[in-house]
Amino acid sequence: MSDQSEPAKRFIAGAVCPACSQMDTIRMFQVDDVPHRECVACGYADTLDERGNSVPSELPTRVTIQPSSKPSPTTKVAQFYPNPKLKKKD
Repeated sequence: MSDQSEPAKRFIAGAVCPACSQMDTIRMFQVDDVPHRECVACGYADTLDERGNSVPSELPTRVTIQPSSKPSPTTKVAQFYPNPKLKKKD
């Protein structure tokens, strides 16, 4: 009896990785009848829909929550003061 925990992965001849642009590094496999592909060179992986198009994990929108970036401790605040010699004459 064979172990069904690991799906059979097969390389796709002539396929080019969309991330690293290397040829013949893409392998495809199916999990629950859903096709997946991954690159053995750079680790890129995605899921395909029924037409073979890549399925994005989440569509980027204006309301997509981005992780907040905190300034590094070495960042210093610069404050600018107006130069009184450059005042416009009325």
